[in-house]
Amino acid sequence: MAISRLAIKFFINTMSFFAVALVLSACIETGRVSQGPKINTSKPVVVALLVPSGSGNSQQDAMADSLVKAAVLAISEMEDVKIDLKVYATAGNTNLAARVAQQAMADGAKIVVGPLFAEAANAVGAVVAKKGINVLSFSNNPSIAGGNVFILGDTFQNSADRIINYSVAKGRRNIGAIVRANAAGDVAIAAIQAATGQNGGRFVGVTRYELNTESVVASITGARTLIQSNGANSLILDADSAGALPVYAQLLPENGINAQTVQILGLTRWDQTSIQVRGNPGMQGSVFAMPDTNASAVFKQHYAAANGADPHILAGKAYDGMRAVGTLLRSGASDALTRTKLTRPAGFSGANGVFRLLTDGTNQRALAIAELRDSQIVVVSPAPRRFGGAGS
Repeated sequence: MAISRLAIKFFINTMSFFAVALVLSACIETGRVSQGPKINTSKPVVVALLVPSGSGNSQQDAMADSLVKAAVLAISEMEDVKIDLKVYATAGNTNLAARVAQQAMADGAKIVVGPLFAEAANAVGAVVAKKGINVLSFSNNPSIAGGNVFILGDTFQNSADRIINYSVAKGRRNIGAIVRANAAGDVAIAAIQAATGQNGGRFVGVTRYELNTESVVASITGARTLIQSNGANSLILDADSAGALPVYAQLLPENGINAQTVQILGLTRWDQTSIQVRGNPGMQGSVFAMPDTNASAVFKQHYAAANGADPHILAGKAYDGMRAVGTLLRSGASDALTRTKLTRPAGFSGANGVFRLLTDGTNQRALAIAELRDSQIVVVSPAPRRFGGAGS
């Protein structure tokens, strides 16, 4: 539909608000299961988009602006869909997110896309559950997923499943891990263990590290033990270029751990590392999961053509949420936005390839496998284009 046909409303709550404590994942209402409201697709369907603008943080506001533009782009590409998009600023604040969710309900919203932060998404889900409204959050935190809350963010489970499946298929089925000694590391190791079992591998152990030189150096000894004593022939790391990856890229080969002795697997996006890190001899031959490069390029091109700038790295999540909503509205069915329809097996075509929402509130994304070879990123296993059937 043409952009001019969009009805976009920005709701900014100017009331003062107080800082609040984080909402613990234990506060999730496990009984909060919404099938979704009935809708009339012959008229514009109100969709609420919650973005973290209004905090005074320029980077956060720029991200929010990119999320809105990506959502508008998705709607503009679906000319046969009637969507009344209303945009609400949350300032990245949990209490404000809950209040604007109340306003969105009063404005007739039938589904919520966003917000970004996990605690805010959990609070919004609790508010709109009373109207049977589902939430497609931008969060990647699986602890908030479930009931009427879905997460669109990239998860360790997605990456672990794809990269370990590839490793096992190549005969490297004994999986060892090096992960942070923190909550994110706990999520990472749980994903690695689950993916190893699901793909016919054998988990041989883990070594943990703190983000300091002494701890990272000590973890190298643990990694050697995993290989020499526990039989690991693949070693998966959660480190990225903003953390310990540059140090591991140097220390692993210095300690005899390289692509010739063990397959190095990346749980994070190593295509986003600097050329200095990618070019390190210790990184050559390592593999990692990344989005469908063709789909990502098309999205970036279309976004730049419409907006004169590249999208924020998270903008694709807003595009995905709106593509899912628009695809389902095309059916004309009154139950288009129910959990059953949102979790359809074929999934949806998104900014970075096909994806689908799972019944537990998490998501599955079709990922490619890339290898670092002569400092270059070489796709060695393309991302699948469908989930057991044609996508949309």
